[in-house]
Amino acid sequence: MSSATASPQPPAVPSSAQADGAARHPRAFEPVTLVLTVLMSVLGALIGIVLITSLGISPNTAVIGALVAMMVGRIPVAILVKMRSQHRQNLVQSAISGATFAAANSLLTPIAVPFALGRTDLVWPMLGGALIGLAVDSWVLFRVFDSRLLPATGSWPAGVAAAETIKAGDEGGRRAAILGAGAIVGLVGAVFKLPTSAAGVGFLGNIWALGAFGSGLVVAQYAPELLDVDLTAERVPHGVMIGAGLVALIQAVLLMRSRGDAKEREAVAGSAPAADDAPPPTVDPTGLRRGLLEGMGLFVLGAIFVAFAGGVAGDLSTPALIGWIALAGVAALVHQLIVGLAAMHSGWFPAFAVTLIFLIIGLALDIPTVPLALLVGYTASTGPAFADIGYDFKAGWLLRRDAVPWQPFELDGRRQQYLAQLVGFAVALGVVVIAWRTFFEDGRVPPVSEVYVATIETGLDPDTLRALLMWAIPGALIQLVGGSSRQLGVMLATGLLVATPDAGWMVLGALAVRKLYAWWRARGGHSAEDAENDLSLVGAGLVAGSSLNDVGQVAKAL
Repeated sequence: MSSATASPQPPAVPSSAQADGAARHPRAFEPVTLVLTVLMSVLGALIGIVLITSLGISPNTAVIGALVAMMVGRIPVAILVKMRSQHRQNLVQSAISGATFAAANSLLTPIAVPFALGRTDLVWPMLGGALIGLAVDSWVLFRVFDSRLLPATGSWPAGVAAAETIKAGDEGGRRAAILGAGAIVGLVGAVFKLPTSAAGVGFLGNIWALGAFGSGLVVAQYAPELLDVDLTAERVPHGVMIGAGLVALIQAVLLMRSRGDAKEREAVAGSAPAADDAPPPTVDPTGLRRGLLEGMGLFVLGAIFVAFAGGVAGDLSTPALIGWIALAGVAALVHQLIVGLAAMHSGWFPAFAVTLIFLIIGLALDIPTVPLALLVGYTASTGPAFADIGYDFKAGWLLRRDAVPWQPFELDGRRQQYLAQLVGFAVALGVVVIAWRTFFEDGRVPPVSEVYVATIETGLDPDTLRALLMWAIPGALIQLVGGSSRQLGVMLATGLLVATPDAGWMVLGALAVRKLYAWWRARGGHSAEDAENDLSLVGAGLVAGSSLNDVGQVAKAL
């Protein structure tokens, strides 16, 4: 593996990259790319709001965007042939997935909170605050992606799936066959309600992190039956996440202060596919620190806007208002980091559960109903888009890693992806502005928003607070022992919170297959990297197939 200070020595540029030129990445605002980006973003935003209001899910539509861009590139018209470029396809898939999560999670879910509370007058102020949260969310990830906290060599499973889909469509051959077979298995399994994406993640992610994640899933599935304990009702997962999240935040601060070395870089990279020849990080500890501090400041400014636009300033005393603004800013930043770390390692982001944790903290602090609802909505606007951009940047990083010279092309490509995401966000905002009233008045409110409101109205009893504090201790200890590179506490809590039936066995089974397959390939004289490359294609196919099924649910929802 390359050291943190060595210059990258990438192989020759493949023909597709040569066609685009290694020095200048295709532009996000090229006419043909921009038109396709806008059209796909409209589709992604509609898919997102339909599914979040009917089934409570927000699918990753990146694979859909990549497939459509591939098909457009095969149309024998001169200007459309440009879409055969892997990098233009990457821009389109970045925009559609960004529009999906922005519309569903970052905009519609937050404004549904005051609506469900009966305060329709607060929808527009909440939308303004959510838009700020979304904008800052994306900006922070753009600044800190490929740092020691959120390395490009991290797992980011959905990003690997998108990249492998694009590469297989371009190259064909054995890679396309393996990926296609995995996609068929993933699609068929998902149709029969099997969490095949969990198996796919097991082939792609960090083994230690996924071991903790799978263990949490198994415990959550069988604890009610074997131990006669409802973990969610007892707030066990939430307590574990509080403890693990606090330690993870301290670890993130320490990462901003230290330089690290090649050995730690290898630990951070974990078992990400084909990381052995990975170039050094593009964001140093100084850049990481600056990005997070900028994010903290911008989140506080967003909280000030929500406080005054939503009338919080009139409901609280001056000291309480200052405390509310500080809590909202910190909650937004911590929420995005925990969600981002979980997404990087596992492909899941427990946004609902982590938002619920801050809601419970607000209840413990006895924050009044309306200020608490706005706090929850503002916090919920961060995280999902942060994680999704990480997936998309990972896909772009994999597609660009053979460019020569590498770093200028990588940074230029990442900037163009960010611009494409902003187009998707703008489209998502327009769709939500037009559609929210029709959906809400028809009774189609995101289920998670209704849960937030029900929890606010129910309140918090002392036993729940004691349970949270008690279970925070083991969560903190597990996170501390695992370290920042493994995120054991956060991943265990994520598994406990997600609690998808049979997903734990899928993850643990995939990890076992990884070990056995690597051993078998080693006996045949092949390297561990060859085994990981094969399984990464299978895992990417499983995730892609499951995503196709999720998107197909829109017809059922309609």
